[in-house]
Amino acid sequence: MARRSGSARATKPVSADAVERPATADATAAELDRLIHERVRLGIVSALAVNESLSFNDLKALMGTTDGNLSVHARKLEDAGYVSCKKTFEGRVPKTHYALTSVGRRALERYLEHMEAIIKVTREGRQ
Repeated sequence: MARRSGSARATKPVSADAVERPATADATAAELDRLIHERVRLGIVSALAVNESLSFNDLKALMGTTDGNLSVHARKLEDAGYVSCKKTFEGRVPKTHYALTSVGRRALERYLEHMEAIIKVTREGRQ
């Protein structure tokens, strides 16, 4: 059985100094939130950042992924406190809705700041 990696390491806060004054693109990249950096999870938090909430089926269609794949990625984000999950029923049909939490919104903002810092350092290095 595969071991799940702990989300505590992936969600470690990064100091503001690392974002404001990166020494190199490699150093800044090493400080990225690895939990958000994965393509499907980045897509989930980005979609939720611009929508109050989205259903499981909406996210699945947006991400172009399978039920199982979306479920695993959404659970990792939920375990980290980045998204909230609300399950309801419409008649006998279960409905799952996700929303970005304030912790998730701050994590996305930090992630975007880090990416912008990497881009800036990379562009300055080419000049």
